[in-house]
Amino acid sequence: MSNQTKGIRQRIDLRSRFAPQTQTLIAMTAARRIEQMQTRRKGMRLPRLTFIVGWLAICCAASDTAAQYPYRPDVGRPPFPPSQPIYRVAGDADALLDDQDLLSPRMRSTPPSDPNDLLGDDLLGGIRPGDDLLGGDDLLGGGDLLGGGANTAVGAEAEQDPLSNLGPTKPIKKQAVEDKKKDPHEELWTENCYPSAESCRKCHPAQYEEWRASGHAYSSVSPMFNRFDQAMTEYTRGTVGSFCNRCHSPVQTQLQIPRHVSVLDAPPVVREGVTCIACHRVNEQYWKTNGDRRIEPGNIHAPVYGGGDGQGLREAIAKSKELKLKLSPDDKGPGQPIHLESRFFQPLTTSDACVSCHQVAVHPGIWLEVVHAQYRSGPAAKRGVSCQQCHMGSVPGKDLGYDCGHIAEVAGKPYGEPRKRSNHSFWGPGYSIAHPGIFPHNPKASSYTPRQWLEFDYRAGWGTEAFEKNVPPGMTFPKPWDTTDDRRDGRKIIDDNLAKLDQKRSNAIMTMQAGVEIKGPFFDSAPMAGVPLQFSYRVENESDGHNLPTGSLGAQPQLWLNVALIDPTGKRVWESGYLDRNGDLADMHSREVALGNIPRDKNLFNLQTKFLINNVRGTDREVALPVNFSLDQLAFLRPGAVPTTVLNHPPLIRMEAHSIPPLDHRMAKYTVPAHLMTKPGAYRLSVRMRSRTEPMYFMRQINCTPDMIRRMQEYTLDVHPSSHTFWVR
Repeated sequence: MSNQTKGIRQRIDLRSRFAPQTQTLIAMTAARRIEQMQTRRKGMRLPRLTFIVGWLAICCAASDTAAQYPYRPDVGRPPFPPSQPIYRVAGDADALLDDQDLLSPRMRSTPPSDPNDLLGDDLLGGIRPGDDLLGGDDLLGGGDLLGGGANTAVGAEAEQDPLSNLGPTKPIKKQAVEDKKKDPHEELWTENCYPSAESCRKCHPAQYEEWRASGHAYSSVSPMFNRFDQAMTEYTRGTVGSFCNRCHSPVQTQLQIPRHVSVLDAPPVVREGVTCIACHRVNEQYWKTNGDRRIEPGNIHAPVYGGGDGQGLREAIAKSKELKLKLSPDDKGPGQPIHLESRFFQPLTTSDACVSCHQVAVHPGIWLEVVHAQYRSGPAAKRGVSCQQCHMGSVPGKDLGYDCGHIAEVAGKPYGEPRKRSNHSFWGPGYSIAHPGIFPHNPKASSYTPRQWLEFDYRAGWGTEAFEKNVPPGMTFPKPWDTTDDRRDGRKIIDDNLAKLDQKRSNAIMTMQAGVEIKGPFFDSAPMAGVPLQFSYRVENESDGHNLPTGSLGAQPQLWLNVALIDPTGKRVWESGYLDRNGDLADMHSREVALGNIPRDKNLFNLQTKFLINNVRGTDREVALPVNFSLDQLAFLRPGAVPTTVLNHPPLIRMEAHSIPPLDHRMAKYTVPAHLMTKPGAYRLSVRMRSRTEPMYFMRQINCTPDMIRRMQEYTLDVHPSSHTFWVR
């Protein structure tokens, strides 16, 4: 078998799913119906568009018929005959049987001389670009997720696979090599159109220091996001498009950088995710656009938009020579470049600025982000509290006002009058699992490339005094870490970022503690030896802004109670909310539970929202992703056939919500068996609320690395830990 045939059979290709006899059936059926439609078109003078739509319907019908006879891979023959250019379609059905495949992408590049050739009116514009319904402008802007780009010829050679750029295949590696040979002026051009946060840091260091470890700054370099996006693209055969990147990497979307280009090789402003200009260079009000917003291009001197009146900026510009401010790219002397206008933009002062990315639905109609809808129907919105007041105020998660301070610095000194200053940490419960050399963003880290940082083994202690004094002879290091000085310099940056991550984690715990309260335990009866112990805890949502938990339901964040009972001898005799050896909760998603290695946690109190889909037969079941890959051989995202406004959810898919509404509560009830309560004396109940942004089974499903899973486990948040001692008689 040739390499060409092997490559075709290894990939999911529409043609390889059908046997040669089936392709013949498609061709003969299509040819006969084309002749009929030609006759009807001449007699009835059908409009051209109607005729084209009819032609597409015929092809779809023929394909549906052929799908009943799938190709059998055990038959020792090529999946389909070698295709030849199609010169005739109508008039002679036998012309289609001469090893000519209607489904082949290889058509000749010149117009046919036969005026009856229907392929001259191809909707895809393969022969007559002027007849393309898209007007010759590819909606993907040349960045087709399936590869090929804008310059891909219709008459490509046989070995070119239309899915060659999907997933970790050799063409993608080749593309990565080509990207390294990019124009050295590319980053300069990008900076002139989309200034990075590094440029803003010169005048706004306080805001930069807060932002650099925030969830917004993390959105693009998040290893979890990149793995999730890659898995969704592979599961859905690219039909998810750029949906995820619109929110997580808005500059990448606007630059039309193909998604197969690694974020490690992208311009710095792309790696910054939701960077400064993602909010302060938007001058239109957007609503539920699923992250689709336009950033106004322009250099550092272009106008910015915010909640102030710009009076301080106008005063600074009036003293530009005294303050050594650069007002134009032509200013070559020393000083700070500065934007020339600061315009008031009212949506940035309200929750409307958040809705486009925090109320998001994806086909087939699943709401992955629901926090804005919860907010609008909650008490906080009714009393006029905005998202910014809790998530950009002075206290994490609390509506207790803003800090007061200087907005900008000039020549390293605060400038202007102190006023209300929003905190750009964007308080939230998330945390980073990225390499600390890559995140948080650090100006000093730019001395090395992201790929070089990934090779810095900070866990082994590189650059520390203890490590460097005990490096064994002959030990080798990857460049540029092959010198002691570079390792020590790298360690200083790593330590600075780790300290910033510890601060971020503390803020995340404060945010969670501001929104949840655990009361109890409450015993159903007096604890007695030899009698089952029944008790409960009251879990309250102290926030009036939204549900607990909320955020991205697509990531399915976990928030659960971990309760343990310690007997009079100090032994832990009972526990709920424990983890198996893989880090999973002991529920139906645990492999250890399924294998019978550990018991299922019948008392588990878990507020995680999960996807429910229909089985082929029987009842619903919980799944990690609502993609029909378990049912269909060729999975893709479909628009729902029934409006979601009718069912309130897509057909066959539902969200199993367990979250607690604002200012509401839920009781967590537990029962300890009698055989564990045999000793009289002092017992202790210890409880804590635990939070992590992803479940382990989901991370394994999308092929996360062991190091990613380890970091997710290590940084799990513990909220409101407490213990209660009681006597058993």
